[in-house]
Amino acid sequence: MSLGLTKTKTNGVPAASNGSSIIHMDAIRKVYDTGKVKVEALKGIDLAIGNGEFVAIVGPSGSGKSTLMNLIGCLDTPTDGRYELAGEHVSDLTRDQLADIRNRRVGFIFQNFNLLPHISASENVEMPMLFGGLPVRERRERARTLLEAVGLGDRTEHKPTELSGGQMQRVAIARALAMEPAILLADEPTGNLDSSSGGDIMTLFNDLWNQGRTLVIITHDQALATRASRIVEIHDGRITRDERQ
Repeated sequence: MSLGLTKTKTNGVPAASNGSSIIHMDAIRKVYDTGKVKVEALKGIDLAIGNGEFVAIVGPSGSGKSTLMNLIGCLDTPTDGRYELAGEHVSDLTRDQLADIRNRRVGFIFQNFNLLPHISASENVEMPMLFGGLPVRERRERARTLLEAVGLGDRTEHKPTELSGGQMQRVAIARALAMEPAILLADEPTGNLDSSSGGDIMTLFNDLWNQGRTLVIITHDQALATRASRIVEIHDGRITRDERQ
């Protein structure tokens, strides 16, 4: 079932609405200053991701991929360099402005799901729309539509504690899509799932990509990364590999 997306791929090539990069990073550095030691986590990252790409960012622990994820998702800002997300220069925005960008431009999917346990699946999906100021009726209708689209139309009133791990991740994906973001950013999205559920989630990601969504997945799992159309590998804060599959 379509998730309300309009772009499609043709001849196996991801569609792009205007041919421009949705993520554009120039000479990005990130330095953490502990007061005693300065740690350079990213050392001059140049990265461009186009509309409709499916990119896996891989690397060992401590390579800088989590720092890069935080910058892409506007959870942090670079020490130096320029970052544009969907044509918007976000490197120097205030904390409140970054929060607004995160809500409007990025749909987050986490390894631990990050669902509120005491409210229903539908109410969890509504949360970004609540913060975005959408009317109640629109929130409820969109949440219902999204949950149906990820195969949970019969679980809308179930709480996360009443769902399996794979089902919780589907709720998280529906929530990530709630504000129709420019990109979906997933951090180890199958890390807490068994192989069967993890495979189902990756199939869902491929469906989203086939419908034109831009996906960026952070993972240490090379097998998972091969499901993407492009692999970006990081070691010691630098990109060491960038190839399309």
